[in-house]
Amino acid sequence: MATPLPEGPLAGCRVLVCRPRPEAQRLQQSLARAGATARVMSLIERRDLSETAAQRGLVQNLDQFQHVIAVSPHAARLLLARIDPWWPQFPVGLNWYGVGSGTSAVLEAAGLSPLKPARGFTSEDLLALPALQQVEQQRVLLARGAHGRELIRDTLNQRGASVAELPLYERHCPALSASELFGHLGGFSPHAIVALSGETLNNLIALGENSDHNLKKRLLVVPVERIAQQARAAGFQRVCTPEHLADEAIAECIARHLTNTDRAQQSD
Repeated sequence: MATPLPEGPLAGCRVLVCRPRPEAQRLQQSLARAGATARVMSLIERRDLSETAAQRGLVQNLDQFQHVIAVSPHAARLLLARIDPWWPQFPVGLNWYGVGSGTSAVLEAAGLSPLKPARGFTSEDLLALPALQQVEQQRVLLARGAHGRELIRDTLNQRGASVAELPLYERHCPALSASELFGHLGGFSPHAIVALSGETLNNLIALGENSDHNLKKRLLVVPVERIAQQARAAGFQRVCTPEHLADEAIAECIARHLTNTDRAQQSD
């Protein structure tokens, strides 16, 4: 007699989460509640940058800006930590923004009311907000990681704003041994892989070139169509995008795209 599968929309599914921590553990728990067996293989390692005197000056003069944008939850957390010693109360009159609901939630937890797109979670969606259309001669503080996309900075500069960047962390691909990689991709044999940034996808592709498995046949979850096109060009055969990046939406996306054959499959 066959062993009954656990209940839930992802019952019997194995999912490999390639997000950085702590977001990876939160998604892992959400997938487990949906019935999946989820494992974390973080392909982005974040290293916080030391504060420079120039950066400290930006924070000390926070009240001279009209707009403050955080591009990720980690950027928002680090920005708030930098602000706290100098501003027991936030300056009035600032427009705060979070790229995506997760980033906005960090700012909201600090008592702020960030502006965010009604729908969408990309830089393009943020730049479509009415408050960022007429920004000529206005100052914008952009809290971000080093070496990310330049779309927000470049677009706001083109609109006449003065954008001051505040790089708070760097991203690196963690070193994984061949045995670790095989354990995640070969031994665990995931039905689905979650890679929620272009940089994560690039690291996955680079690591996959050094392992013997059917990586590009797995269901791959990426955040937006731009990265989905990148994945297809790299040879991934099954790519999907969730409606948004909340953990529940990612689980729903996987459940919607996995077939009964996938669920019955134990290994390649």
